[in-house]
Amino acid sequence: MRILITGSTGFVGSNLVDYLSESMGEEIRPLDLRQPLDAKVMDDAHTIIHLAGKAHDLKQSSLSDEYDTVNFGLTKKLYDAFLKSDASLFIFMSSVKAAADLVDGDLLESAIPDPLTAYGKSKLKAEEYIGSQALPAGKTYCILRPCMIHGPGNKGNLNLLYKLVKMGIPYPLAAFDNRRSFLSVRNLCFVIKEIITRRDIPSGIYNVADDQPLATTAVVNLLSQAINKKGTGILNINPAVIKMLAGIGDVLHLPLNSERLQKLTENYTVSNQKIKNWLNKELPLHSSEGIILTGRSFFKDK
Repeated sequence: MRILITGSTGFVGSNLVDYLSESMGEEIRPLDLRQPLDAKVMDDAHTIIHLAGKAHDLKQSSLSDEYDTVNFGLTKKLYDAFLKSDASLFIFMSSVKAAADLVDGDLLESAIPDPLTAYGKSKLKAEEYIGSQALPAGKTYCILRPCMIHGPGNKGNLNLLYKLVKMGIPYPLAAFDNRRSFLSVRNLCFVIKEIITRRDIPSGIYNVADDQPLATTAVVNLLSQAINKKGTGILNINPAVIKMLAGIGDVLHLPLNSERLQKLTENYTVSNQKIKNWLNKELPLHSSEGIILTGRSFFKDK
Protein backbone atom coordinates (compact mmCIF):
# COMPACT_ATOMS: atom_id res chain seq x y z
CA MET A 1 0.00 0.00 0.00
CA ARG A 2 1.19 3.48 -0.78
CA ILE A 3 0.43 7.20 -0.63
CA LEU A 4 -0.50 9.09 -3.80
CA ILE A 5 0.04 12.86 -3.97
CA THR A 6 -1.11 15.36 -6.58
CA GLY A 7 1.02 18.48 -6.88
CA SER A 8 4.03 16.60 -5.54
CA THR A 9 6.55 18.89 -7.28
CA GLY A 10 5.11 22.13 -5.93
CA PHE A 11 6.24 24.03 -2.84
CA VAL A 12 4.10 22.12 -0.35
CA GLY A 13 4.30 18.86 -2.29
CA SER A 14 8.09 18.69 -2.49
CA ASN A 15 8.41 19.43 1.24
CA LEU A 16 5.72 16.88 2.08
CA VAL A 17 7.26 14.12 -0.04
CA ASP A 18 10.62 14.59 1.70
CA TYR A 19 9.00 14.73 5.14
CA LEU A 20 6.84 11.63 4.71
CA SER A 21 9.67 9.67 3.08
CA GLU A 22 11.94 10.38 6.04
CA SER A 23 9.38 9.95 8.81
CA MET A 24 7.17 7.13 7.54
CA GLY A 25 9.22 5.07 5.13
CA GLU A 26 6.20 4.28 2.95
CA GLU A 27 6.09 4.31 -0.81
CA ILE A 28 5.01 7.73 -2.03
CA ARG A 29 4.13 8.35 -5.64
CA PRO A 30 2.97 11.38 -7.63
CA LEU A 31 -0.54 11.28 -9.09
CA ASP A 32 -0.74 13.07 -12.44
CA LEU A 33 -4.14 14.69 -12.94
CA ARG A 34 -3.48 15.00 -16.65
CA GLN A 35 -3.77 11.23 -16.96
CA PRO A 36 -7.12 9.39 -17.00
CA LEU A 37 -8.42 8.99 -13.46
CA ASP A 38 -10.32 5.95 -12.30
CA ALA A 39 -10.55 3.86 -9.18
CA LYS A 40 -7.94 1.38 -10.43
CA VAL A 41 -5.24 4.05 -10.21
CA MET A 42 -5.85 4.23 -6.46
CA ASP A 43 -6.54 0.62 -5.61
CA ASP A 44 -3.07 -0.07 -4.24
CA ALA A 45 -3.00 3.18 -2.23
CA HIS A 46 -4.42 3.79 1.25
CA THR A 47 -4.18 7.60 1.15
CA ILE A 48 -4.80 10.21 -1.54
CA ILE A 49 -3.41 13.70 -0.83
CA HIS A 50 -4.75 16.33 -3.21
CA LEU A 51 -2.43 19.35 -3.23
CA ALA A 52 -2.62 20.37 -6.88
CA GLY A 53 -4.65 23.43 -7.71
CA LYS A 54 -4.62 26.88 -9.20
CA ALA A 55 -3.02 29.25 -6.71
CA HIS A 56 -4.35 32.67 -5.83
CA ASP A 57 -3.18 35.12 -8.51
CA LEU A 58 -2.03 38.36 -6.88
CA LYS A 59 -1.87 40.03 -10.30
CA GLN A 60 -5.57 39.24 -10.76
CA SER A 61 -4.99 38.19 -14.37
CA SER A 62 -6.73 34.81 -14.10
CA LEU A 63 -10.32 34.22 -15.13
CA SER A 64 -12.79 32.84 -12.59
CA ASP A 65 -13.54 29.90 -14.90
CA GLU A 66 -9.91 28.80 -14.62
CA TYR A 67 -10.18 28.50 -10.84
CA ASP A 68 -13.47 26.64 -11.12
CA THR A 69 -12.12 24.20 -13.70
CA VAL A 70 -8.98 23.35 -11.73
CA ASN A 71 -9.85 23.78 -8.06
CA PHE A 72 -13.37 22.40 -8.26
CA GLY A 73 -13.52 20.34 -11.45
CA LEU A 74 -10.35 18.31 -10.92
CA THR A 75 -11.09 17.84 -7.23
CA LYS A 76 -14.55 16.49 -8.06
CA LYS A 77 -13.09 14.09 -10.60
CA LEU A 78 -10.42 12.87 -8.18
CA TYR A 79 -12.80 12.52 -5.24
CA ASP A 80 -15.30 10.55 -7.33
CA ALA A 81 -12.51 8.12 -8.23
CA PHE A 82 -11.48 7.89 -4.56
CA LEU A 83 -15.02 6.94 -3.50
CA LYS A 84 -14.96 4.00 -5.92
CA SER A 85 -11.42 2.90 -5.05
CA ASP A 86 -9.91 0.82 -2.26
CA ALA A 87 -8.19 3.87 -0.77
CA SER A 88 -9.49 4.81 2.68
CA LEU A 89 -8.29 8.39 3.30
CA PHE A 90 -8.66 11.52 1.16
CA ILE A 91 -6.87 14.72 2.22
CA PHE A 92 -7.83 17.87 0.33
CA MET A 93 -5.70 20.99 0.59
CA SER A 94 -8.15 23.86 0.61
CA SER A 95 -7.47 27.33 2.08
CA VAL A 96 -8.68 29.69 4.78
CA LYS A 97 -9.72 31.86 1.83
CA ALA A 98 -12.56 29.38 1.26
CA ALA A 99 -13.98 30.70 4.53
CA ALA A 100 -13.13 34.39 4.61
CA ASP A 101 -10.98 37.07 3.03
CA LEU A 102 -11.50 39.38 5.99
CA VAL A 103 -11.42 38.17 9.60
CA ASP A 104 -12.74 39.77 12.77
CA GLY A 105 -11.19 37.84 15.64
CA ASP A 106 -9.86 34.29 15.30
CA LEU A 107 -11.20 32.40 12.28
CA LEU A 108 -13.02 29.23 13.32
CA GLU A 109 -14.20 26.30 11.21
CA SER A 110 -17.74 27.10 12.34
CA ALA A 111 -17.73 30.50 10.62
CA ILE A 112 -20.23 30.80 7.77
CA PRO A 113 -18.09 30.86 4.60
CA ASP A 114 -18.06 34.12 2.68
CA PRO A 115 -15.19 34.05 0.16
CA LEU A 116 -14.82 37.16 -1.98
CA THR A 117 -12.41 35.94 -4.65
CA ALA A 118 -12.78 33.44 -7.47
CA TYR A 119 -9.99 31.45 -5.84
CA GLY A 120 -11.77 31.21 -2.49
CA LYS A 121 -15.11 30.45 -4.10
CA SER A 122 -13.62 27.60 -6.15
CA LYS A 123 -12.04 26.06 -3.05
CA LEU A 124 -15.31 26.34 -1.14
CA LYS A 125 -17.20 24.72 -4.01
CA ALA A 126 -14.79 21.76 -3.87
CA GLU A 127 -15.20 21.53 -0.08
CA GLU A 128 -18.98 21.52 -0.36
CA TYR A 129 -18.91 18.79 -3.00
CA ILE A 130 -16.73 16.55 -0.85
CA GLY A 131 -18.95 17.08 2.17
CA SER A 132 -22.15 16.41 0.22
CA GLN A 133 -21.24 12.93 -1.02
CA ALA A 134 -22.23 9.77 0.79
CA LEU A 135 -19.13 8.33 2.39
CA PRO A 136 -18.74 4.52 2.15
CA ALA A 137 -17.91 2.64 5.32
CA GLY A 138 -14.21 2.65 6.12
CA LYS A 139 -13.47 5.87 4.25
CA THR A 140 -12.52 9.26 5.70
CA TYR A 141 -11.84 12.70 4.27
CA CYS A 142 -10.02 15.63 5.83
CA ILE A 143 -10.31 19.09 4.33
CA LEU A 144 -7.40 21.23 5.47
CA ARG A 145 -7.61 25.02 5.45
CA PRO A 146 -4.06 26.35 5.84
CA CYS A 147 -3.27 30.02 6.30
CA MET A 148 -0.16 31.59 4.71
CA ILE A 149 2.32 28.72 4.29
CA HIS A 150 6.06 29.36 4.26
CA GLY A 151 9.25 27.35 4.24
CA PRO A 152 12.08 26.20 1.94
CA GLY A 153 11.17 26.88 -1.68
CA ASN A 154 8.56 29.50 -0.78
CA LYS A 155 8.40 32.46 -3.18
CA GLY A 156 5.53 34.43 -1.65
CA ASN A 157 5.21 37.53 0.49
CA LEU A 158 7.89 36.44 2.96
CA ASN A 159 10.36 36.41 0.08
CA LEU A 160 9.48 40.06 -0.61
CA LEU A 161 10.12 40.95 3.03
CA TYR A 162 13.36 38.98 2.95
CA LYS A 163 14.60 41.02 -0.02
CA LEU A 164 13.96 44.25 1.89
CA VAL A 165 15.89 42.91 4.88
CA LYS A 166 18.76 41.62 2.75
CA MET A 167 19.16 44.97 1.01
CA GLY A 168 18.99 46.82 4.32
CA ILE A 169 15.88 48.75 3.27
CA PRO A 170 13.87 49.90 6.31
CA TYR A 171 10.45 48.26 6.59
CA PRO A 172 7.99 51.06 5.67
CA LEU A 173 4.71 49.62 6.97
CA ALA A 174 5.18 49.87 10.73
CA ALA A 175 2.21 52.27 10.99
CA PHE A 176 -0.04 49.29 10.24
CA ASP A 177 -0.43 47.55 13.61
CA ASN A 178 -1.46 44.01 12.75
CA ARG A 179 -1.37 40.39 13.82
CA ARG A 180 -1.70 37.47 11.45
CA SER A 181 -1.32 33.72 11.48
CA PHE A 182 1.39 31.93 9.54
CA LEU A 183 2.01 28.24 8.91
CA SER A 184 5.41 26.64 8.68
CA VAL A 185 5.38 23.96 6.00
CA ARG A 186 7.04 21.65 8.53
CA ASN A 187 4.09 22.04 10.90
CA LEU A 188 1.72 21.38 8.01
CA CYS A 189 3.63 18.22 7.08
CA PHE A 190 3.49 17.10 10.72
CA VAL A 191 -0.30 17.51 10.80
CA ILE A 192 -0.73 15.56 7.56
CA LYS A 193 1.50 12.73 8.80
CA GLU A 194 -0.50 12.52 12.02
CA ILE A 195 -3.78 12.34 10.10
CA ILE A 196 -2.39 9.52 7.96
CA THR A 197 -0.95 7.48 10.81
CA ARG A 198 -3.59 8.09 13.48
CA ARG A 199 -6.70 7.24 11.47
CA ASP A 200 -8.93 8.31 14.36
CA ILE A 201 -9.53 11.88 13.18
CA PRO A 202 -13.09 12.16 11.86
CA SER A 203 -14.07 13.49 8.46
CA GLY A 204 -14.44 17.25 8.40
CA ILE A 205 -12.84 20.65 7.89
CA TYR A 206 -9.77 21.66 9.89
CA ASN A 207 -7.90 24.96 10.02
CA VAL A 208 -4.13 24.59 10.05
CA ALA A 209 -1.92 27.35 11.45
CA ASP A 210 1.05 27.86 13.75
CA ASP A 211 0.09 28.46 17.36
CA GLN A 212 1.26 32.06 17.68
CA PRO A 213 0.13 34.90 15.37
CA LEU A 214 2.83 37.47 14.58
CA ALA A 215 2.91 41.15 13.65
CA THR A 216 4.60 41.84 10.32
CA THR A 217 7.17 44.02 12.09
CA ALA A 218 8.05 41.00 14.23
CA VAL A 219 8.45 38.91 11.06
CA VAL A 220 10.86 41.50 9.65
CA ASN A 221 12.93 41.34 12.83
CA LEU A 222 12.97 37.54 12.74
CA LEU A 223 14.13 37.54 9.11
CA SER A 224 16.90 39.97 10.09
CA GLN A 225 17.88 37.61 12.90
CA ALA A 226 17.89 34.65 10.49
CA ILE A 227 20.61 36.17 8.32
CA ASN A 228 22.36 38.19 11.05
CA LYS A 229 21.40 41.42 9.34
CA LYS A 230 21.54 44.45 11.61
CA GLY A 231 20.16 47.92 11.12
CA THR A 232 17.25 47.08 8.80
CA GLY A 233 15.11 49.63 10.60
CA ILE A 234 11.39 50.29 10.82
CA LEU A 235 9.61 53.29 9.27
CA ASN A 236 6.26 54.77 10.30
CA ILE A 237 5.03 56.18 7.00
CA ASN A 238 1.52 57.58 6.82
CA PRO A 239 -0.79 54.70 5.80
CA ALA A 240 -2.56 56.97 3.27
CA VAL A 241 0.72 57.46 1.41
CA ILE A 242 1.42 53.72 1.40
CA LYS A 243 -2.06 52.96 0.07
CA MET A 244 -1.57 55.51 -2.70
CA LEU A 245 1.72 53.84 -3.70
CA ALA A 246 0.02 50.43 -3.67
CA GLY A 247 -2.65 51.83 -5.98
CA ILE A 248 0.09 52.87 -8.39
CA GLY A 249 1.47 49.34 -8.08
CA ASP A 250 -1.92 47.97 -9.19
CA VAL A 251 -1.68 49.94 -12.42
CA LEU A 252 2.01 49.37 -13.12
CA HIS A 253 2.08 45.75 -11.86
CA LEU A 254 4.74 46.52 -9.25
CA PRO A 255 5.71 44.16 -6.39
CA LEU A 256 3.72 46.28 -3.93
CA ASN A 257 0.07 46.36 -4.94
CA SER A 258 -3.17 46.73 -2.99
CA GLU A 259 -3.69 43.00 -2.45
CA ARG A 260 -0.13 42.38 -1.34
CA LEU A 261 -0.35 45.39 0.99
CA GLN A 262 -3.46 43.90 2.53
CA LYS A 263 -1.75 40.55 3.03
CA LEU A 264 1.24 42.20 4.70
CA THR A 265 -0.74 44.52 6.98
CA GLU A 266 -4.13 42.95 7.67
CA ASN A 267 -5.28 41.28 10.87
CA TYR A 268 -5.91 37.66 9.95
CA THR A 269 -5.67 35.23 12.83
CA VAL A 270 -6.69 31.60 12.52
CA SER A 271 -7.60 29.17 15.30
CA ASN A 272 -5.98 25.75 15.00
CA GLN A 273 -7.59 24.45 18.17
CA LYS A 274 -9.92 21.95 16.49
CA ILE A 275 -7.15 19.92 14.84
CA LYS A 276 -4.90 20.25 17.90
CA ASN A 277 -7.64 18.89 20.14
CA TRP A 278 -7.77 15.76 18.00
CA LEU A 279 -4.00 15.41 17.68
CA ASN A 280 -3.41 16.06 21.38
CA LYS A 281 0.19 16.93 20.50
CA GLU A 282 2.22 20.10 20.21
CA LEU A 283 3.32 21.33 16.79
CA PRO A 284 7.06 20.85 16.18
CA LEU A 285 7.88 24.51 15.52
CA HIS A 286 7.05 27.74 17.31
CA SER A 287 5.92 30.45 14.88
CA SER A 288 9.14 32.43 15.29
CA GLU A 289 11.28 29.31 14.74
CA GLY A 290 9.50 28.62 11.48
CA ILE A 291 10.05 32.17 10.21
CA ILE A 292 13.76 31.98 11.05
CA LEU A 293 14.13 28.66 9.21
CA THR A 294 12.40 30.13 6.17
CA GLY A 295 14.66 33.18 6.26
CA ARG A 296 17.74 30.98 6.40
CA SER A 297 16.48 28.96 3.45
CA PHE A 298 16.18 32.17 1.41
CA PHE A 299 19.74 33.06 2.36
CA LYS A 300 21.05 29.65 1.31
CA ASP A 301 19.27 29.89 -2.05
CA LYS A 302 21.07 33.12 -3.00
